Parts: sequence; C-alpha cells; structure tokens
Amino acid sequence: MKLIYETEVTKLGPLVEAFYDEKMVILFKDNAPEELAEYCALHNLNSIAGDLQPGDIFKIDGTEYKITSVGSEVYKNLKDLGHICVRFDGSNEALLPGSLYVEDKKIKEFKIGTKIEIVR
Repeated sequence: MKLIYETEVTKLGPLVEAFYDEKMVILFKDNAPEELAEYCALHNLNSIAGDLQPGDIFKIDGTEYKITSVGSEVYKNLKDLGHICVRFDGSNEALLPGSLYVEDKKIKEFKIGTKIEIVR
C-alpha cells in the first residue's frame, strides 16, 4: 500500500464529538481560526503525496474506511490548510467541494495522538 497522507491529532476542540451524530469530523491544521478550532480535530503534520480518489482508504488509528467520493477542493484545502470535512455517510457524489466522503460506518473516536492516514 502507498501512503498518500498522514497526520496526528494534537488537540481536539470541545465540540468535535457533537458532529459524530451528523456523521462528520472536521480536520484543520493547528493554526485554525479560533472561531473554527472548537469544532475541529487539530493536527500539525500535513504530509500529502498526491490526489485522493474513490477506493483509497482513510484510516483512524488503523480503523479503515473506504473513500467513496472526493470533493473538488479536498486536495488543495488539505495541502494548503490541512482542512477538510470527512463525512461518514457513504455518498458516491461529492456534494460539497471541501468534503471527503467515506463509507457509512461508525466513527472511531478521535483523541489527542490519533493517527490519520490515507493509503492506496
């Protein structure tokens, strides 16, 4: 498997878990604007080695989620800002340009130190 993206959560906003019921997690590099940081899983490493595509695997501490659709701005936003919304609803069509859609499966809880990877 080829590693396309990796990072590690350094801080969790107090409202991250509030989005679990909405099947969504927001990732942002640790320089997120203060008004957004409380909703985000923040990270400081932002290593991306290419575009993401359906069929790639999004991992949370080793738990795998198949990517079903990729918004048109995901690569740019991830590369420039470390910012995307990950939607765990299995959509085959990217309705929002900054969202990465993965299979509809229970979200593994994020915590400080959670390792996030995308592999092909």
